[in-house]
Amino acid sequence: MPRITATAKAHCDILYQDDCIVAINKPPGLLSVPGRGPDKQDCAASRLQALDSDTRVVHRLDCATSGVMLFAIGTDMQRALSRLFHDREVYKEYIALVEGHVSDVKGIINIAMRGDPSTRPVQVIDETNGKPAQTHWCLISRTESTSRLQLLPQTGRTHQLRVHCMAFGHPIIGDRLYNKNDSGKAGGRMMLHASVLNFTHPATGVEMLFEAVCEF
Repeated sequence: MPRITATAKAHCDILYQDDCIVAINKPPGLLSVPGRGPDKQDCAASRLQALDSDTRVVHRLDCATSGVMLFAIGTDMQRALSRLFHDREVYKEYIALVEGHVSDVKGIINIAMRGDPSTRPVQVIDETNGKPAQTHWCLISRTESTSRLQLLPQTGRTHQLRVHCMAFGHPIIGDRLYNKNDSGKAGGRMMLHASVLNFTHPATGVEMLFEAVCEF
């Protein structure tokens, strides 16, 4: 039986749970892991760990990003899932609402990036010293002033989708860190959502597909 009971649903929107993994739909504005200071201790990880202390973090979503987030139960499963992410054996889909009318229907963004120690947690484009980063994108819909994109990250760099959309000339609406000319359309949130996570369960060998409906 799953070790995290139904009472957790008052604390986290649980999409799936078994003895090895937990998948949730993280709301925007909730930290993935604790931050610095007593006012930043409430997060997805601590909420699940309060219900089962063996819950372990596998990957992270930015605080402002909503959507599917996966956790492991126990250190062995944490290592197994972390290996899947490291080896790029986890399929991830995001939806973003970006500034501007994107004229093409699909493309690939290949832009190296790195952290900027002087302005943490900001990431900067650096084709010389940065780490390779690749994002595939497809157009979902568009208006004269905005476009809805499906983003498929092939690498997992910090803030990759946010930096790539900015570098692409179509920053994500509501992204206060990289969209310097945000028009305020977001209504208080960043329009980036982790919609799909797909991988093979390390313990059972069963293909797992988790989806979270995008609310914007």
